[in-house]
Order: sequence, then C-alpha cells, then structure tokens
Amino acid sequence: MKSGLEELLKLSTERYVPPYYIAMIYDGLDERDEAMAWLERGYVQRDPRMALLKVEPKWNNLRADPRFQDLLRRVGF
Repeated sequence: MKSGLEELLKLSTERYVPPYYIAMIYDGLDERDEAMAWLERGYVQRDPRMALLKVEPKWNNLRADPRFQDLLRRVGF
C-alpha cells in the first residue's frame, strides 16, 4: 500500500489529487497526523468532499480528536 501512496503523492505534484483521498489513505495506515494534515489541505483548497466529513464512517477513529472537531466546526458542521 505504501508504494501506491507514494505514487499518488508523486502524481499530486503533477496534477490535482483530492487531499480528502490522500487523507483517507493515511488514516487507513493509522497515520493520524498525516491524515489530519491532508484534511487541512482539503479545507484550504475547498475540496468539496470535505462535506462528507461528518457522515463518512471511515473518519470515526478521528472523531474524538480535537483537531478533527475543530475542522468540522470550520467546515460548518
């Protein structure tokens, strides 16, 4: 999986890759700090997928994180 992530990160330097998706991969690898950093990028870049943060079950492990709660507030939830 890491090699796929590395390829995706390389691709993101050449064309747009939604930060939301990269954050999801990092979260799946249990790299929460990286996941949060990419979710922050998604917020800054106004990734429309950020609207899914509140309902996407894949983020359940981050819901108690104060950074995630702050992000939800800033997104408008």
